[in-house]
Amino acid sequence: WDTSKPDGTPRKLLDVSRLEKLGWKAKTSLKDGLTVTYQWFLDHQNDFRA
Repeated sequence: WDTSKPDGTPRKLLDVSRLEKLGWKAKTSLKDGLTVTYQWFLDHQNDFRA
């Protein structure tokens, strides 16, 4: 690993404008999706312990 080299773009962005032009719209906000996903993880984390 060479820390003197850049590791990509400083900020990752997602552009869904092309999808929106085709009629797509997100049903879940990013915040809500992360909240639901994290809660699912908390509820199921013991299911995956070795």
